[in-house]
Amino acid sequence: MPRPARRRLAAAVVLAATIASGLAVHRWAPDGAASDIAGDVLYALAAYAGLVLLFPRPRPWVVGVAAAAWCVAVELFQLTGVPERIGAAFPPAMLLLGTVFDPRDLLAYLAAIAVATALDTAFVAARRRARSRRPVA
Repeated sequence: MPRPARRRLAAAVVLAATIASGLAVHRWAPDGAASDIAGDVLYALAAYAGLVLLFPRPRPWVVGVAAAAWCVAVELFQLTGVPERIGAAFPPAMLLLGTVFDPRDLLAYLAAIAVATALDTAFVAARRRARSRRPVA
């Protein structure tokens, strides 16, 4: 399987598991700081995995910057009050847009994306090393 297809498949698996985990946290975790941070981390991971799924070729740091930009933009958009009004009219939108700005969310997003980028970089490098050790037929 070519590298982009493998990376895309891995991203799809991570994204599905992340969405399932996020919905579980939303549904069953008690409302509080821990569940809020867990949700932020899962949201950032979903953004990263979703970008890899759509665009499997860019280097991990490029995906990380794009995911961080998305998460920061969504969080800053909350300052307008629009996401809160959309969420009041259509509650599932709150899962994508949030409702109220919280600077702590920015830290959680950036930390999660830094970890995701580091792990993706390590996996890409490991695959590259494994590919270079294969005998040429």
